Amino acid sequence: MPRKSICIYCGARDGADPRFASEAAALGRGVAEAGWRLVYGAGDVGLMGRVAQAAEAAGGATLGVIPRHLVEVEAMRGAERHVITETMHERKKVMFMNADAVAVLPGGAGSLDEFFEVLTWAQLGLHGKPIVLVNVASYWDPLLGLLDHVVAQGFAAPSLRGLVTPADSAEAALAALRAALSRRSAATE
Repeated sequence: MPRKSICIYCGARDGADPRFASEAAALGRGVAEAGWRLVYGAGDVGLMGRVAQAAEAAGGATLGVIPRHLVEVEAMRGAERHVITETMHERKKVMFMNADAVAVLPGGAGSLDEFFEVLTWAQLGLHGKPIVLVNVASYWDPLLGLLDHVVAQGFAAPSLRGLVTPADSAEAALAALRAALSRRSAATE
């Protein structure tokens, strides 16, 4: 059976709370220890760099994907394998297409963009890949509240919330990913 790949979206900064960085490293390490490949934005900055460094230090396989205009800005690290794209849109497509599941750590506008794109695709039935929102220090509580508000105001079906699995730590996210990938494997056998 081919190795599973986990796409991790996250900030190119560390953020204000030190727990963001420690949980990012724990998630990268856990992905490697599970025998999964990390798919990430190829940068060596912020949480993105911490996830990749931890995965690589634990002997994990990595695939970094970065648009040409960010190679110098995000100081692309020596991923086991990397892809340089022409655009941000192409970057997101390549990352998602090379993943069996998605985890979203704290991040900014880019992470929100990536999250909403894969959530929208799931809502439209374009994929059934697990989406885990790593809610370190309750960072994503306002986002989860917004999703509830969207449903309550009639702009999405209640099933929208079922497309996202919140996890309050890297450990909980890894457990959610294991469970979801097991369910998907069992369903395809």
